[in-house]
Amino acid sequence: MRRKYGICCLLLLGYLTCAAQEKFTFNGYVKDSLSGETLIGATLRVQSAEKGITTNQYGFFSITLPKGNYTITCSFVGYVSREIPLALNGSIQDNILLSPASALINNVTVIGRKRDNNVKTAQMGKFELSVATAKALPAFLGEVDVLKTLQLLPGVRNAGEGNAGFYVRGGGPDQNLILLDDAVVYNTGHLFGFFSIFNSDAIKNVTLIKGGMPSQYGGRLSSVVDIAMKEGNQHKTQIDAGIGLIASRFSIQGPLKKNKASYMISARRTYVDALVKPFIKKTSEYYGSGYYFYDLNAKVNYQFSEKDRIYLSGYFGRDKFNFNNSKRSFNTEIPWGNTTATFRWNHIFNKKLFANTTLVYNDYQFSLDGKRNDFRLNLSSGIRDLNAKTDIDFYPAPEHKLRFGFQYTYHTFLPNVLSGRQDSTVFRPNNATKKYANEYAVYLQDDWELGPKWKLHAGIRYSVFQQVGRYTNYLRDASGNKTDSTVYGSGQTVKAYGGFEPRATLRYAISDRASIKAAVTRNLQYIHLVTNAGTTLPTDLWVPSTLRVKPQIGWQYAVGYFRNFNEGMFETSVEAYYKTMENQIEYREGYTPSLKDPEEEFVFGKGWSYGAEFFVNKVKGRWTGWIGYTLSWTWRRFPDLNNGRQYPSRYDRRHDLSVVSSYEISPKWKVSGIFIYGTGNATSLPERFYMVGGVLTQEYSNINAYRMSAYHRMDISATYTPQPKKPRKFTSSWVFSIYNLYSRLNPYFIYYDQEIADNTGTVKVTAKQVSLFPVIPSVTWNIRL
Repeated sequence: MRRKYGICCLLLLGYLTCAAQEKFTFNGYVKDSLSGETLIGATLRVQSAEKGITTNQYGFFSITLPKGNYTITCSFVGYVSREIPLALNGSIQDNILLSPASALINNVTVIGRKRDNNVKTAQMGKFELSVATAKALPAFLGEVDVLKTLQLLPGVRNAGEGNAGFYVRGGGPDQNLILLDDAVVYNTGHLFGFFSIFNSDAIKNVTLIKGGMPSQYGGRLSSVVDIAMKEGNQHKTQIDAGIGLIASRFSIQGPLKKNKASYMISARRTYVDALVKPFIKKTSEYYGSGYYFYDLNAKVNYQFSEKDRIYLSGYFGRDKFNFNNSKRSFNTEIPWGNTTATFRWNHIFNKKLFANTTLVYNDYQFSLDGKRNDFRLNLSSGIRDLNAKTDIDFYPAPEHKLRFGFQYTYHTFLPNVLSGRQDSTVFRPNNATKKYANEYAVYLQDDWELGPKWKLHAGIRYSVFQQVGRYTNYLRDASGNKTDSTVYGSGQTVKAYGGFEPRATLRYAISDRASIKAAVTRNLQYIHLVTNAGTTLPTDLWVPSTLRVKPQIGWQYAVGYFRNFNEGMFETSVEAYYKTMENQIEYREGYTPSLKDPEEEFVFGKGWSYGAEFFVNKVKGRWTGWIGYTLSWTWRRFPDLNNGRQYPSRYDRRHDLSVVSSYEISPKWKVSGIFIYGTGNATSLPERFYMVGGVLTQEYSNINAYRMSAYHRMDISATYTPQPKKPRKFTSSWVFSIYNLYSRLNPYFIYYDQEIADNTGTVKVTAKQVSLFPVIPSVTWNIRL
């Protein structure tokens, strides 16, 4: 009898325990209350439990808690935080609407982000850039550029005067994974790199990750820039337009079916060619030349059930330079550009399981078509991808957020194809052929709160890269003549590489306002950008890993201290890093373009970089801005270059300082300014000149043995937004900016001028500096209907 009584008590205790631990789930989307746009990375925190999560890349959240009453605080950059009372007596599916700061009356205080979120998360080196922040800063010729804004952050340096290319923690430009709605962008520059291809009117969110890269991303060593396009206003039609000195923009968005479907279309074009043409005389040697670029962003989405939503987005952009001068009998045309298309399907399996399936097409092409009299030459290169992937988010508990998935990409590379015609003779040298490759990856990652003090972000990725046929591998003798060949059929494996890529970031909370973080990541990169210059140009070549070219391998170690002051008004951090890079690629010494396969001209070596980054960011109040400073070293060593000795990389910059400030004087006026200082670029210069057979010959220094002058510049801008007494159907603003306020002549490159004295035959060689931009004022008129 006692035994039965004991068993009953145990069963009753088990039942009560289970009942006490009964849990329910609250899930949905966080959205903009005015437009219906989902908000990526919004924070939800349970006040009593001090537990929290962030929305994923599509604005979805899910949090599971024991039955009871809670208060959930939801916040996002530039929006008013909301406190939501939650009676969790059963699972709830509901959306959270946040009001943007611009929609509120003046006496409402807006907290830009969840207080101390940068301290409490485990992620290192992550920066969320709002388009509003980029638009508030001075812009070159009035064109807002999110990539140039990212260059103002510590650890991110620019490629040179006016260039949209950038380098992160000593890595090259090809080591940055740049995504536009999940499509890889291989060339980010318009106007030979002076502007980026990203139209700010079409962009919803920009995320930079430069340390502790999550395992969902792969294929690059240094950083990720993940850019999402707007989905379109679900409630009303909205038109935005802007007229600047060199370009105009037009965007329209609105509902196709209210609260179900929406669209967004945004276009931009320069008119430099139209403005300059009337001022070029027909007798000028520049007559007949022209340049312009244009781009188009478009997106449509449709929610056909509570659990399913599809998105279709695309980008198409082209640059075109031409020169047609009948007097010189010379014509040339150089078009290049990107095309991307993304199809995505969001599906909610249940309240804890969210999946996204993506199909992507992207294509980058460059060509040069030149003609002189009866001779015609064509050079073309490019890369094309077909990509499919699935990402799944699983929310088992507030302490855990799991993500796993797989990815597949089929690459087609066109390294260089040269062809020509002379009268009726046509030649197509077999200098390079198309190359094909398969790239696979699977990954798993976990955000895990180990306790009040510890939080772990850990992941593992396994990737494989296969060069496949059709391909012919030629064997050559010492003189470079072909002696034998191996032919690979379509789809046949030529060479395969692969490996594990572990990533982990650990956070220890010293207090509610301070924490220490450490991260380690291993990355494999299978495609490479090979360049002869220090900037990213459309003529640079993308090449795959092959029999000769091995994948790049990178390890990065980082540690940081994060501390906030004055109730979260000031965010500060200090991060130190060390990074190694194997199988780096350069052209051999004395390289000149030829009819060979470009990879036969490569040499291989290693690189490493280390440094410290200091960041102070004021995020609240009428005055906001940041100061970023980086102290760093970047080295390269190639057995076949510089006599095998190490040398500073072209990306090496000892000191890099950015000061960014913005102040709201009144609702009508807002002013901002930028100051940049950086150590001069490393460069190689001639050290000796001598005559050989009557020809002046130069002997160069060791690689990058010299430095150009330091780079520094100040930009300012003022934004005037009229405040009419009577409501209007449209709003407008004027942006006045001055680029390079004190007209600093920063070095772009150095060349040597030769002068020969008539009486003595003495040759005088003088070094001269070329600078691009003096002080440049600009004005832009923006309008919204």
